[in-house]
Amino acid sequence: MLILVAQKYFAELHTIKYITMQSLRFKAIDNLTSAKDDIKVDSPSKVTTIFGENVFSLKIAREHLSDDAFKSLTSSIKTGQKIDRNIANHIAAGMRHWAQGKGVTHYTHWFQPLTGTSAEKHDSFFTLKTDGSAIEEFDGNALSQQEPDASSFPSGGIRATFEARGYTAWDPTSPAFIMNIGNGLTLCIPTIFVSYTGECLDYKAPLLKSIEALNKAAVEVCHYFDKNVSKVTATLGWEQEYFVVDEGLANARPDLLMTGRTVFGHSPAKGQQLEDHYFGAIPERIYTFMRDFENESYKLGIPLRTRHNEVAPAQFECAPIYEELNLAVDHNTLLMDVMTRVAKRHKLHVLLHEKPFAGINGSGKHNNWSMATDTGVNLLAPGKTPKTNLMFLAFFVNTIKAVHDNADLLRAAIASAGNDHRLGANEAPPAIISAYIGGYLTKVLDAVEKRVGDKFDEQDEVMLKLDIHKNIPELLLDNTDRNRTSPFAFTGNKFEFRAVGSSANCGYNMTVLNTIMAETLSSFKTEVDALIEKGDKKEVAIMQILKNYIKASKKVLFEGDGYSEEWQEEAARRGLPNLKTTPLALDSLVSDKAKILFEKHKVLSHVELEARHEIELEKYLKHVQIEGRVIGDLAGNHILPSAIRYQNVLIQNIKGLKDVGMEPTSYKAQFDILSEISEHINKVKTLVGEMTEARKSANTLISSRDKAIAYCDKVKPYFDQIRYSVDKLELLVDDSEWELPKYREILFLR
Repeated sequence: MLILVAQKYFAELHTIKYITMQSLRFKAIDNLTSAKDDIKVDSPSKVTTIFGENVFSLKIAREHLSDDAFKSLTSSIKTGQKIDRNIANHIAAGMRHWAQGKGVTHYTHWFQPLTGTSAEKHDSFFTLKTDGSAIEEFDGNALSQQEPDASSFPSGGIRATFEARGYTAWDPTSPAFIMNIGNGLTLCIPTIFVSYTGECLDYKAPLLKSIEALNKAAVEVCHYFDKNVSKVTATLGWEQEYFVVDEGLANARPDLLMTGRTVFGHSPAKGQQLEDHYFGAIPERIYTFMRDFENESYKLGIPLRTRHNEVAPAQFECAPIYEELNLAVDHNTLLMDVMTRVAKRHKLHVLLHEKPFAGINGSGKHNNWSMATDTGVNLLAPGKTPKTNLMFLAFFVNTIKAVHDNADLLRAAIASAGNDHRLGANEAPPAIISAYIGGYLTKVLDAVEKRVGDKFDEQDEVMLKLDIHKNIPELLLDNTDRNRTSPFAFTGNKFEFRAVGSSANCGYNMTVLNTIMAETLSSFKTEVDALIEKGDKKEVAIMQILKNYIKASKKVLFEGDGYSEEWQEEAARRGLPNLKTTPLALDSLVSDKAKILFEKHKVLSHVELEARHEIELEKYLKHVQIEGRVIGDLAGNHILPSAIRYQNVLIQNIKGLKDVGMEPTSYKAQFDILSEISEHINKVKTLVGEMTEARKSANTLISSRDKAIAYCDKVKPYFDQIRYSVDKLELLVDDSEWELPKYREILFLR
């Protein structure tokens, strides 16, 4: 009797498990049809009424600080002057007074370790005095420095597990802000993160150093044209692409939760081929979510300006007003966190992976970069006088030269497992780094190189005359088209670095761009000065060096289709690097050229570069390793059981038809489907086994580089092979038996 009861119990348990797994997908779909987003978003009639209300801006600081403390803070922001610890005590007291007035009880040093996300350790204002009485305090030491565990963050071997000490140090140039999580409020202080021995363990510290290196080099070149320039600030306007899907459907996809992308999924009948999603009407549920995260962003001082549907279904984009580079990087990092948290309130799931769905557009983060002087001049915008146009031409050509000379470093700066899926596919730029400047500016550079006074047909009233020598051509403002296949495109008054991945920290690639630009400008200054010392006039010397730079770097310029096979062949003839995979692209980080470059400008030491190389390799191989494990899990525990269940249904059907005497021709279709399913079941099982063995083999390798290459070349190729058979099974197996939400549901059901 006990045996019968036990058998019945386990049979019921198995049935419950089966029903739960089968119904998870359909329950999510059912919830979508019946549920509504009941969250009310009260958007202000004017953004200005809430903008920056949770930021300790200079305006707020003026209200809460003494004159001496305020002057010290502003001086530190503008000139980098160190803040005295006594003054820091006053600033900390003012911050606490402001924050507690808003209900804040805790503070944290908010930093950006090399994990790719932000990090924070919360401490309370509450403490006990020696006599045991309670007190609220926040002093200059707590503001200026904190000690997180450095051994638990990626360090590339700089820090051993037993060497735990690391420091976060306050960055006054990025204002403190209050983060609202649920009903809790925390004062967040943007900081750098360094090891006990001083090496940078984050994205911000090298970025700040590169900003200063660029400032120094750019100011010196600006003095050829305007002696009043005392500071050049790098500026950034990022465009953030992302997908938003229903949380219930995402929860029913273990691959989305574990890897950020779908490792399986057959393309739906309708994808993006009708081109009807781009700039289309924003779905109501997504629109409510957008307004909600925009309001949160405005309160944090993030100046969002644009929102729209992107090309792929369920894909969207937002973009801010341009800001000083360091602040823009902080704001983008903060925005990704805000979007993810706010989405949960709306039972949505934000996907920042570069390629969450096969067969449709991936997501990038277009970094629009320029330089501005403290006299109000955008150095990458054609001016209104001959002098400012020559200044534009100098910085414009130097940028192209920097890209040409360091294309391998720029490629390394955008390398990741996610971006490898995206580059070169569905409107993402290819892995070959080239620059697009448009037909008109190409003619301008050709004319400078050849020193002939070509005249063009554009209307005179929109022309800006360079007019330094009669044989120098005229410049036309905004006379460039856009090339979506170009990794680095000039768009009228800035360069757009389009190849950056959507999940990336902007600070990494901007650090590289700033540093290579600082190097090129430094060399330019040295070469121009040498000609001036020989007796050339300043303008003649500048034009001569620009001519040399144009000639030396023009092979990086490309105006055509970056997707074409012809460009691949042409780029090879030009000698441009085509590094299609992350493990090989990362090699340039530890080249002798890179070590000399970054150390010369005091941005990254040899040790720090080696560490970053190691960290990025580890990050890559771990991402691929996790994807491999997820593929094995889904195939063994979800895909094959579903296929086998339906296989058994077909077997019973064929057997029944045969038993009642039906001719074999009457069940030929069922038999053909059964044979095809069986073939794909066997392929999936065999390939998963081979992939697992390849993973085990890769794990035996010692160096991270060898291991990453093995995962790239030996393990990853199995992913598409397994996917092919799984996606075929998705089409063959009864829809009611298929456990994973399909593309048609994830992308189109909201």
